[in-house]
Amino acid sequence: MKKMNTVMSGTALALALLAAGGASAAPAAPAAPAAAAPVLAKVGDTVITVDEFNAAFVMAARNKFFHGKPPANDIAALQREVSDQLVARILLVKEAKQRGIKPDAGEIQKTLDGYERQYGGSENWKKNRDKMLASVKGRLEEDSVLAQLEKSVRFAPPPTEKEVRAYYAANPQKFTEPEQVRVSLILLRVDPSSPTEVWLKADAETHDILKKLQAGEDFATLAKKYSKDASSAQGGDIGYVHDGMLPRGAHEIVKAMKVGEVSNPVQLLEGMGLIKLVDRRTPKLSPFEKVENRARDLLIRDRSDQAWARLIADLKKKTPTHVDQSQFLPLAEQSGERTAPK
Repeated sequence: MKKMNTVMSGTALALALLAAGGASAAPAAPAAPAAAAPVLAKVGDTVITVDEFNAAFVMAARNKFFHGKPPANDIAALQREVSDQLVARILLVKEAKQRGIKPDAGEIQKTLDGYERQYGGSENWKKNRDKMLASVKGRLEEDSVLAQLEKSVRFAPPPTEKEVRAYYAANPQKFTEPEQVRVSLILLRVDPSSPTEVWLKADAETHDILKKLQAGEDFATLAKKYSKDASSAQGGDIGYVHDGMLPRGAHEIVKAMKVGEVSNPVQLLEGMGLIKLVDRRTPKLSPFEKVENRARDLLIRDRSDQAWARLIADLKKKTPTHVDQSQFLPLAEQSGERTAPK
């Protein structure tokens, strides 16, 4: 079962920050919001303040970006993702309560006892213990009913063989082995930071080797003699690889080659190389018997995800919701720019 997104259940992280003295980065104890507290969203009769959103976003950004500086569009996308999770959490907690789901008091107490053991020696914990426990207990209770709700919604009986076969037939791309190519390589190593003249010298040497090949000399023999790649001991044979295992430039070259052909000298990250296409295996659909278990697992996962997404979508339809996205950075696709691939 897929767990709920940890962005919205970072209780342990918040506690760690508080215990270490970083109280400003953790959720505060429940308190009546100031009359003029700016509101980011309204979900039915529940509001999400800007401060609440900012606290959740800081946790999410820490988990996603660590200490890096992400592009503005990634930040904009995460802002919308976090607000959507906040909205969904409110709706799901309400639904769990309507279904009569109760928090697991025993598990919650175990968790609180664990926090006592972990942070009990911290002066900040001793000073703020009651406030922190009050805040964290409410969060843990919500997490508990949400986990129980998700488990019940995602549960589905095992599919029949007929259903698994139908899924296999409807999704051949999930069970097709990608094209594989067997290549051999002669590599003259060049440090990437080398000056231009070093690269030019390696290029000239690679052309000399190519002339030997064109004159009829054996690729494997020359690979053993000249190549500095680990494959040289095998006559340059790298074995079968698929898209993504070769450098992008090399892959595009191999894609256009015929079996038995040798490329012109190509500049790779490690130096100058010659590539020979030894064999090509076309994409092949795996027989059902070979992938039956995987097909069953994928079908169960898809049904589980669909049931969970369907519940959230239904709850959003039933509850008037407004999010003030004017406070977010604009998404590139909304401004006519092309979003960079991830």
